[in-house]
Amino acid sequence: MSELTLLVLRFGFLALLWVFVFAVVYALRTDLFGQRVRRMPTENAASPFPAGAPASAGATAPKSQPSPKPAAGPATVDTAKRLVITSGAKEGLELELTAEPLTIGRSGESGFIIRDDYTSTHHARLMLWGEEWVIQDLDSTNGTFLDDVRVTVPTPVPLNTPIRIGTTSFELRR
Repeated sequence: MSELTLLVLRFGFLALLWVFVFAVVYALRTDLFGQRVRRMPTENAASPFPAGAPASAGATAPKSQPSPKPAAGPATVDTAKRLVITSGAKEGLELELTAEPLTIGRSGESGFIIRDDYTSTHHARLMLWGEEWVIQDLDSTNGTFLDDVRVTVPTPVPLNTPIRIGTTSFELRR
């Protein structure tokens, strides 16, 4: 084998090693810090679907739902006003709910932070849609479960129904 061929192979191998190193660093950075969260435009803030997102398999609005209305002010009398953690590391903790969407995940940017190995960085979103609360899974790895049924589309959350994310369970209460 000529010296030139050997030199080209060495540089090619070195370049391939650097590509591998950059891929590992990128994967670690994404896992540790998460990806940037895109803000929804204010006109679509009440919709449980991300703006401009293509309709994936089965990702349609629940048929029994009225058209989304922006929630103004605090939650109404009929809806839940607090989130109660029933099991997990933060068992017994209660959070006051507002009309603002609540992001759930491992990220420090989340409104409700769950630090366990089974929770994604941006795992799920709980939001007031019209007159009721809706849970949306944000393409998490291990899933979001409402009453032990995996949530695949934005789903209304009845009062006192367990929601499980990772090793943490919680319920919406008045």
